[in-house]
Amino acid sequence: LLVDQWRWKVFSGEVTPENYNKAWWELREKYQGVQAPIARSEADFDPGAKYHVPGNTPYTRYFLAHILQFDFHRSLCEIAGNKEAIHRCSVYNSAEAGEKLNAMLEMGSSRPWQEALATITGKEEMDATAILDYFAPLQKYLDEQNEGRQCGW
Repeated sequence: LLVDQWRWKVFSGEVTPENYNKAWWELREKYQGVQAPIARSEADFDPGAKYHVPGNTPYTRYFLAHILQFDFHRSLCEIAGNKEAIHRCSVYNSAEAGEKLNAMLEMGSSRPWQEALATITGKEEMDATAILDYFAPLQKYLDEQNEGRQCGW
């Protein structure tokens, strides 16, 4: 988020060249709780150390890919007839799941991404609940372990 937020602020003019580094470290502290290890100035260009900044490459793609991988996994498990929890599912040797995945991949960039998504999931919208489903056993365990405990931070 912070990489793309910094880029968007630069492109919009909200952050000007004389404040590039200052804005970078403000976002690092806000979102990551990280401060510069030594004093930094505008003579430095710390955002440039992240390839995506000088390469003008959006970083949001990683966030979206994370959501999609779980969405695809859950849908392929359903197609494969999996009866186990999603975190235990394997689509190995499922011809049906393989056919759906192949049909989506064959589209390449010839069709809108929403159509490719619908090929596997049946919907043209992403669904992040698959991540919650996948990690539900871990969340349950952590909730049980932390029941009644106070955080000492």
